[in-house]
Amino acid sequence: MEFDEGRAAGILLAGGKGSRARFSGNKAFVDVGGSPMISHSLKTLDRSPWVVELVMVIRPQDRGMAEEVVAGSEITTPWRMVTGGRSRHRSEFHGLEALSDRIRDGQLDLVAIHDAARPFLSSSLLETLFRDAHLHGGAVPTMTLEAPVFSVSDDGDLVALGQDRLHRAQTPQVFRAPELVAAYHRAREAGFEGVDTAETVSRFSDLTTRAVPGDPANVKLTFPEDFRTQDT
Repeated sequence: MEFDEGRAAGILLAGGKGSRARFSGNKAFVDVGGSPMISHSLKTLDRSPWVVELVMVIRPQDRGMAEEVVAGSEITTPWRMVTGGRSRHRSEFHGLEALSDRIRDGQLDLVAIHDAARPFLSSSLLETLFRDAHLHGGAVPTMTLEAPVFSVSDDGDLVALGQDRLHRAQTPQVFRAPELVAAYHRAREAGFEGVDTAETVSRFSDLTTRAVPGDPANVKLTFPEDFRTQDT
């Protein structure tokens, strides 16, 4: 099958406070491997032949730093910045709203939503996600759980769950653009906020979402020890 590359947008979520990492400012701009953390994912998205537009979702007070990062990263893909919301879900919605006109006009087929806190996204994983979303409607990278997981019965009994069928999701999460926007509008009408993009899509659309083998290196840097590990 021929793939029509160059019809996707990337939304990079970078509006967090970094409180769990104990930073006084936004952790997205902390140095990781010699560059601001956000710049790594920004460059990977920029290199993708699928991506024709980038949206950075940030806090208003971080605009100056974000502009410096873009300039220093030599990004060639058209980009814009929007202000995030009070939750991850609302930030995703704001990013989608920035793209809604182009999606409605048929200029964008796919949208990838990615956490800036996952700076080690590979181009190969991103390519696989775009291709699977193009074919099936949606694609999410997942990793099997490493530790045993249990449920508790109504009687208080511990029941082991099969780990091979339990996965944790990574980002980016990629979906067909029109259905993705529609799902977020339905969620807003219902007063629902998902923990990530995939949850909202699963509840408010009929899209099929494929689980793509995730990348162990595609870690999320959340706590102080995560950043110390990258410095060693």
